[in-house]
Amino acid sequence: MILDGQYELDNGVKVLGANGVAIENMTARHYRSNGFFWTGVDGYRGSYLTSTRTGDYAIYAFDSVNGQFDHSYGSGAPDAGFCIGQCDPCNAVITDSEAAYNGIGFSGTNTGKKLVIKSSVWHDNRIGIVPNSGDGEKNPPEDSTTIVGNLVYRNNNAKTPAIDAARLGEFNGTLIGGGNDNLVIRNRVTNHRLAGIVIVPNPDKTVWISNRNRVEGNAVTKSGLGDLASVGGDGNCFVGNSFTTSRPSQIEQVLPCTGTGIPAKDALDLQPYLDAKKPPSIDYRRAKTPPPPKLPGMKNPKTAKAQPANDIVVNIDISTIPMPALPARLR
Repeated sequence: MILDGQYELDNGVKVLGANGVAIENMTARHYRSNGFFWTGVDGYRGSYLTSTRTGDYAIYAFDSVNGQFDHSYGSGAPDAGFCIGQCDPCNAVITDSEAAYNGIGFSGTNTGKKLVIKSSVWHDNRIGIVPNSGDGEKNPPEDSTTIVGNLVYRNNNAKTPAIDAARLGEFNGTLIGGGNDNLVIRNRVTNHRLAGIVIVPNPDKTVWISNRNRVEGNAVTKSGLGDLASVGGDGNCFVGNSFTTSRPSQIEQVLPCTGTGIPAKDALDLQPYLDAKKPPSIDYRRAKTPPPPKLPGMKNPKTAKAQPANDIVVNIDISTIPMPALPARLR
């Protein structure tokens, strides 16, 4: 089923306080706000969904817990292709999905505990994966997201629609902005104008500092500023990553996960990047957003039994999730 808002309607599907609602095998396009939106919900699932050219988010769960997004595609949104926000504990997962040509690939503002972003692809957004703390939503700070087994590449797209936060953090692969106790493990990240994986404060009305984040076993290449980077906070650490450049240099010795680090010789200075002139947002109705790729479809959609989203339990053994291969076109 294809829902078309013709740039006149607000949402393709909005689930407001109705628990256990699953939406499957649908496309929503050309909406003024969101393609698919759950708010105030306990139990949600979006499977085999496509959303493109929407004025806010593509696929979005707000103030909702116990959920799953899988086998879905979000593009052409000025905020995020996928967003899970203001939940603690979230008990949610995004898996086997793709976000492209958005302001942000994934945004998780003030999320907390049992949120897993895994085995998905994030590319050609202004910025890729962004767990963050902010003053605009309840329950700050963000904490305890696991980002594992993702392919994150070429999030340098200055010609997307983009909210101010997307413009502020643009050209980075995975950016933790004022978040705590996150784990970034076994992701493949390549081709970013600034940093591949970076931990920074978020200068909202409150300056949210990032603390105790662990970056482990990732493969990061082709970054203009540094494959790995970090500034500020306490207890952030890097271990076992494959990388060439970092800020500060020797980042795994400066910010080790065990023992005492060595002094930093070339600390990252954020001010030039905060002060830099940012490319403007492009109107989501006119931005160059390619048609969605041909995606694997839901099996037997006409005869599949209804599976409500009640009693979703996120219990993922992350040790079984491999790092994705680097596609030949990106080598």
